[in-house]
Amino acid sequence: MAGLFDAQEEAAILVNAPLAVRMRPQTLDDFVGQDQVVGSGSWLRQAIERDQLSSVLFFGPAGTGKTTLAMIIAKLSHAHFAQVSAIGGSVADLRKAIQEARQRLLDQGKRTILFVDEIHRFNRAQQDALLHAVEDQVVILIGATTENPYFEVNSALISRTRVLQFKPLEDSDIAEIIGRACRDHGWTLDAKALELLCAKAAGDARFALTSLEAAAQVRQTKAIRAADIQNASPAGKTSYDKQGDAHYDVISAFIKSMRGSDPDAAVYYLARMLEGGEDPKFIARRIYIFASEDIGNADPQALLVAAAAFKAVEVIGLPECRINLAQACTYMALAPKSNAAVAAIDKAEQIASQQPGLAVPDHLRDRHRPGSEDYGRYVYPHGDPRGYVDQQYLPDGLKRGQIYQAGERGWEAYRHEQRRRDQN
Repeated sequence: MAGLFDAQEEAAILVNAPLAVRMRPQTLDDFVGQDQVVGSGSWLRQAIERDQLSSVLFFGPAGTGKTTLAMIIAKLSHAHFAQVSAIGGSVADLRKAIQEARQRLLDQGKRTILFVDEIHRFNRAQQDALLHAVEDQVVILIGATTENPYFEVNSALISRTRVLQFKPLEDSDIAEIIGRACRDHGWTLDAKALELLCAKAAGDARFALTSLEAAAQVRQTKAIRAADIQNASPAGKTSYDKQGDAHYDVISAFIKSMRGSDPDAAVYYLARMLEGGEDPKFIARRIYIFASEDIGNADPQALLVAAAAFKAVEVIGLPECRINLAQACTYMALAPKSNAAVAAIDKAEQIASQQPGLAVPDHLRDRHRPGSEDYGRYVYPHGDPRGYVDQQYLPDGLKRGQIYQAGERGWEAYRHEQRRRDQN
């Protein structure tokens, strides 16, 4: 009878659960999206269908199916399914689950699948509690995280699992999930409402279903319009986590867009970061570095613009400093590009590391010591009408042009060509 009461309690809870929970698929065939993870013929699907799962880590944005897939595995597997959340759980909970799994394996020969949600919230020491149990297969671990596990999970634990990446759902996937919910509840959505809901969801099925349910409650009718979606969810989902994987992806795209001379893309990614709560000083520092790394002496003014933008961020702050950042990043995108400065210092450091003892030419050495009169004559460049003197500056064994090679654009190219003409 206890099992019957448990089932009745679960059913009662489900009736009052949010739409996203009520619409959770129960089978692999009903699971939408993530074909690269669990599509037909994939390793994971075959492992689930054969009930031969080994330890895995699911990582990806919220609302992409990580927990849902774990729940499906729980229903399909003959193994015992245990769950611990790193949000409210502790190491004691983990150790208890592992001990019970060990006893279950000894007494019944039955495996245990241990689902650890938000596994990145356990610190490294807490994660260590799982190592031996996973390695000895006392438990089959399913870890779920919105953070990149290569940054947030112990490398020892990663080496004992298979990492599977969940991607934001396609609009077509979101539309299919919304369509199922509408059919089950008798709702209708016009094309504009569906398009708006997909756009706001940004690949997050949970957000889409929560917004749909809120719109239906506000509307109190079966016909839901775009205005209802807007009223129920005025702000779209921000697909950016300044501590997570999107942080690295978006800042990378921001820098590469400036490097690629695309001001539209640069400002777009700037807006993504600001909207996601990124520290504007972090953005300003990246622009500061970019000015020398990717523009350099093709446009020396770029470094001054970057410095001014950084100062403006410090003095003004948000929201107004977004304008300074926008000016700076569009300037960087439009400026001529040269990586000659960074290439030169990389080459110089390599030579200095491999040949640390190269002697400074005698005529360049400090003259404040006995015997310096024998060093040879140093020619003062300002004594020449041209403002420079063509004498040896590099140590023996190194040649001019071996380290610094001027770019072909902007001020740098102009000065290089002018210097070459003067020498001739």
